Amino acid sequence: MHGPASSGWLLVALCAATGAYCLLRMRSGVEEQRRAAGGEALMGFGMAAMAVPAAVFTPPSWAWPAYAVVFGAAGLRALWAARSGRHHLHHLVGDAAMVYMALVMAGSPTHAHTHGPSGVPLLTGVLLLYFAGYVLLTGVRLLPVAVVAGGGAAVGTGPEAGGGAAVGWGDRPELARACRLSMGIAMLAMLLTM
Repeated sequence: MHGPASSGWLLVALCAATGAYCLLRMRSGVEEQRRAAGGEALMGFGMAAMAVPAAVFTPPSWAWPAYAVVFGAAGLRALWAARSGRHHLHHLVGDAAMVYMALVMAGSPTHAHTHGPSGVPLLTGVLLLYFAGYVLLTGVRLLPVAVVAGGGAAVGTGPEAGGGAAVGWGDRPELARACRLSMGIAMLAMLLTM
């Protein structure tokens, strides 16, 4: 991706850390969480590799089509998994965005991106709108709910919140949402540099 090197390295660090956390989440005892975490780890590490500043490392010409193939296959897997849960549709959109960015990078001579007189391409704009909405919605879902409507009791405080059983740190839904939020923000940043 193109842009200032310092912001590129911050994006690499964010995506790599997110990918690493998702790998740790794959140790969950819940099958569905393991599957989702695997796809998110692939996305995080793929985004980290794509975000390396172009001034530091220019990938070989075969790398961009390889990205497109890998994320195209991940998108097909997400489409198949969407039969059992709608969250996989978000994975499908993310994989499609990665394929789109890889194809744009592969098709651009010397990988210089200029929008020219036509402005932002339609697909880039649609993806920007989707991820902006996703980031806002996920951010709102991370806000703590302090009071139950009408009851006055605190919600989500203490180890008993969530049914009484202690939940491992890898299975905590707020950490998974924070992971997805950071990847959504990173995707927005990457799409803005297109």
